[in-house]
Amino acid sequence: MPSEESPQEEAVPRDAPSLPAQLPAPPDPARLPLPPPARPAPGVRLLRGAVYAVPDGGRPLETDLWLPEPADGPLPVVVFVHGGGWRTGLRDDPGPRLRHWRPGPFARLAGAGVAVVCPDYRLSGEARYPAQLDDLRALLVWLRDRAGELGLDPDRVVLWGESAGGHLAALTALTFGAAGAGGPAVTVRGCVTWYAPTDLTRLAEDHPPGRFDPRDPASREALLLGAAPAAAPGAARDASPALRVTPAAPPFLLLHGTEDELVPCAQSDRLATALRAAGVPAERVRVPGANHLWLGLAQEEVERVFARTAGFVTRHCARETEGQEDNPLGIRSSEEP
Repeated sequence: MPSEESPQEEAVPRDAPSLPAQLPAPPDPARLPLPPPARPAPGVRLLRGAVYAVPDGGRPLETDLWLPEPADGPLPVVVFVHGGGWRTGLRDDPGPRLRHWRPGPFARLAGAGVAVVCPDYRLSGEARYPAQLDDLRALLVWLRDRAGELGLDPDRVVLWGESAGGHLAALTALTFGAAGAGGPAVTVRGCVTWYAPTDLTRLAEDHPPGRFDPRDPASREALLLGAAPAAAPGAARDASPALRVTPAAPPFLLLHGTEDELVPCAQSDRLATALRAAGVPAERVRVPGANHLWLGLAQEEVERVFARTAGFVTRHCARETEGQEDNPLGIRSSEEP
């Protein structure tokens, strides 16, 4: 009976490459290829899921870009920051009252000549504050680095956020001036917030008695900070836009429903007061009868809120040239007759 031969181990060539002692560095998002375009509406080109940052130990962060097609020169930019209590949310979701619009709000702005950028950011289940602020700063650096190939004007940027996204947009607008290697990445011309928390240290004062417990370790704010606001007063102050205002802040438009049960309208009042005290233009708009997410508001009133937002973008993204028309993008604002 023939004997079975034991398998012989293959000799490893001496010149075979060895694994590196350390993991390779992630690819540079400024050099990654852009995603293929889609065309969700006439005159609009959508690049969905461009990687703009790769945080150490985290998932790649992506952004969608809604671009006019064809583009007339370097485009002004709106960066939209989604809400969701810092815990959830989708980057392309402007809220339940606008989801059914056809064309949607981002396509409308792009069709009027404005590039709209909708980024991911790390949620509170992934990282504590200030990781979210770091992510938005990284996005602005990425926009500067890729402005040429995307046809963007990094000196004409407006930030816009709803709810928790409005909080992060405001913080970014107020603190970005010294960020980024080699100086500011972009020029933030303005910021729009929809029903945003602005002072985490005074939420209990602004809510009805017993509605908000600053010592609750399970609140949305505590999950963002890593501790209840009352247990981490320094972090709560640092994460409060109303307490980060300087005279260098850009103009703001703050819209908030008078019947908001989740984020009291007084929160927008606090930021508006701080901005005006610093000599910064601030339009505070109380929307009668509106709850959080514009619930309870008639659809035509939601349209007016968006038109007012678009009008602010129009004014603050305009090129600073003599004889510039007041509404170069042609977006109708609710402030106009």
